[in-house]
Amino acid sequence: MVSDLDDHRRLLDYLAMMAPGTPLRDGFERILRGRTGALVVLGRNKIISQISTGGFALDVPYTPTSLRELAKMDGAIIFDWENDRIVRAGVQLMPDANIDTVEAGTRHRTADRSSRQSGLPVVSISASMSTIALYLDHRRHLVEHSDQILTRAHQALQTLERYRGRLWEVTTRLSSLEVQDQVTVRDFALVAQRLEMVRRLEEELDIYVVELGSDGRLLTLQLHELRAGIAELRCLLERDYSPNDSAIFGLAGLEHLNTDELLDPLQVARAVGFPHNLHLESHVTTRGFRQLAQINRLPSYLGDRLIEHFGTLQALFGASTADLQTVEGVGEGRARVIRDGLVRLAESAYTGTSQLVT
Repeated sequence: MVSDLDDHRRLLDYLAMMAPGTPLRDGFERILRGRTGALVVLGRNKIISQISTGGFALDVPYTPTSLRELAKMDGAIIFDWENDRIVRAGVQLMPDANIDTVEAGTRHRTADRSSRQSGLPVVSISASMSTIALYLDHRRHLVEHSDQILTRAHQALQTLERYRGRLWEVTTRLSSLEVQDQVTVRDFALVAQRLEMVRRLEEELDIYVVELGSDGRLLTLQLHELRAGIAELRCLLERDYSPNDSAIFGLAGLEHLNTDELLDPLQVARAVGFPHNLHLESHVTTRGFRQLAQINRLPSYLGDRLIEHFGTLQALFGASTADLQTVEGVGEGRARVIRDGLVRLAESAYTGTSQLVT
């Protein structure tokens, strides 16, 4: 069974193929400028062959010019994109008329039904409306002009900046509570909630980046900058709070929540995998992976050894320099660096800052 994630990735693949700057988009733009319209099947299989009548067989390399010239004729064009060959033109597609569709125009109805029946993407280019529509996985996706996409992308980018700022605020508060050993399930849920909001905005922006193609270079750079540290934060939080290394614990469980459910801390706690016997005010203890990762120049493998040896962040805070040296790979000099780093972590948590400590 194909998952929603697989459908999303498949859509992104085809949007990337049709993005500004690509040969296929060039061909579509030429058709729009020529005001002829077209029906293009991206791929071929047995079902497409069965519902295709008339036209003529071809076996020519794809070029934007050839697609434009073939679109001047009535009928669909079959483009085997995997081999970059146009294999048929002037084809009349005759999909099952019993297949439900909400489309009104003849070309769009044919595109929708052909895609549903064959499982292949079908593109309908409308001369009268100057639109490009992709039919895929029982859905219609309008391929918009870059200016329209950029307007929405910039709005989403501004929202992501605000969400990221709020995420760091609740994460800094969590750090302070971890130092004081006062974290509750609710405190973790609030951070997890913000992380999922950021992830959903990032996913939306990923689609815009793909749709923009060569026009989305600046957006790509901005998104890359805003993403810095997010993936690492997700990973470290899961390692810190997973109950007894539970296999079912993880932030991925939030992806299936709707907006209302995501705003409910209890729903969030259950979705990430906290046991049902824990309520929102239940106390939970961090292992300390995230806090140790903030100590500059401390290798991750040493952080893992320290957590394995001492068990919790609180035990680490209580460890002396001599205690730290009992961990393999920690000498006297490194023990002092770790001890100083832990002290500065505690100080930064109490003062409300969050940064690497040296």
